[in-house]
Amino acid sequence: MRRYLVVANQTLSSDELVEVLHGRAAAEPSEFWIVVPATPVKHLAARAVPMPPMPVMGGVLSLPGTREEARRLAEEKLQSALRRLAAAGAKADGEVGDGDPMRAVEAVLSRRQFDEIIVSTLPERLSHWLRQDFPSRLEHRFRLPVTHVEATALPSL
Repeated sequence: MRRYLVVANQTLSSDELVEVLHGRAAAEPSEFWIVVPATPVKHLAARAVPMPPMPVMGGVLSLPGTREEARRLAEEKLQSALRRLAAAGAKADGEVGDGDPMRAVEAVLSRRQFDEIIVSTLPERLSHWLRQDFPSRLEHRFRLPVTHVEATALPSL
C-alpha cells in the first residue's frame, strides 16, 4: 500500500489535483492523508475570499480573519475533499494543520510515514508557496519524493 501526504489549501478541489490522486489510486492500492494548512485569510488569493466594501473616506482595506476563521475555512475544504475522494473509492483522511505549511507538514511527518508528498499550489503568478520554493524545500528537508501539482485556475470556494 502506497501512502501519500497531500498538502493543499485553496487548490484542494482543483481538477488537476483530483486527477493526480485518482491516477495514484487507480495504479495501485493507496491511502492519502491530507493536511490543509490553516492559511491566514489575509494570505488567501483575493478571488477566493469575499472582499469587504472599500472604505469611503480613506483608510486601509484589510481582509477580516481570525485564526478561527482560517481553521474553519480549512476544515470545510478538507471535509469536502474527503467526501469527494470517498465517493471515488479512495481511502483518505486528514487534518487541518498549522498556518505555516512547512510546520503543518513537519507535524504530520513527526507521527506518520509516507512514500511521497503531493503539493498542490495556485498558478505560479498567484502562489505564495511557489515564491517560497515550498515543493523543493519539502523535498530537501524531508528526503521524500515531492510531486508538485499546479492548478491552472483558481478554484472557487
